[in-house]
Amino acid sequence: MQRDEFIQQLWLDYIHMHPDIGALRLWPLSTMPEYLTLVTLNHGSFAASALNSRLAHMGYRHVDHYAMADKGLLIHLLAPNDNGSWLVLAELQLATLPKSPREALGVLINQSHPQDCVGHNLLCRGRPWPMPTWRLYQQIQHASPLAAWIAVMGPRLHHAGFDCEALGNSLTELNGQLATAGMPCLKESHNGVFSHSSLIDHYFYPTMPQKVTFSEGDEHRLCLGGLALTEKHIEAGHERIAQLLMPAHARCEIA
Repeated sequence: MQRDEFIQQLWLDYIHMHPDIGALRLWPLSTMPEYLTLVTLNHGSFAASALNSRLAHMGYRHVDHYAMADKGLLIHLLAPNDNGSWLVLAELQLATLPKSPREALGVLINQSHPQDCVGHNLLCRGRPWPMPTWRLYQQIQHASPLAAWIAVMGPRLHHAGFDCEALGNSLTELNGQLATAGMPCLKESHNGVFSHSSLIDHYFYPTMPQKVTFSEGDEHRLCLGGLALTEKHIEAGHERIAQLLMPAHARCEIA
């Protein structure tokens, strides 16, 4: 798979899951996101070590490595070989979950069809294992909201992040336009995946809750991702927004 095809598949899957984002017309449709946050887990072919080698064949190079112990995450920052979108590959460490939800999630993952665990499109083909029950989802969600998200969504694009400077408008103005469009900003200072740096302003906009059908037929509405807008502080320097996303203290000096 070529990188352009990979990005197109990621984006089509993202828009399919979040039609409210696809309907936005606040900036040109041709505008590329500054970064794409992909969520996976350290298991088999979905592990970052396996995915990184495949992404390297598409022209992505490993730039930085971060650890967020409080969230059970290792995060890999990958740069394209052109001016395209950077990748933030967030890998959930299953061992950081309590025993009961960890084993329950493991049972789900081990039911994946072998053919859904191979190929270059692991991050844009949907959930490869069966849908959990609502009760199991609640159990996992209590331990780790991100693990529960993975249980329902599989390894996937969680949210796209845009640089306000590239959009040609201020964060304040775009925030008002998104609120008018029915996408108010999440008040907490995170985006459901990682904490962010103090060198940028970072607003996260959850998408509209969607009706999800669980394995025993229960239907519940869940928010399954979102959209981020970012803006550099004056003292941030000339690095790309993607290089300033994570707090400096989370960077691993030895990857």
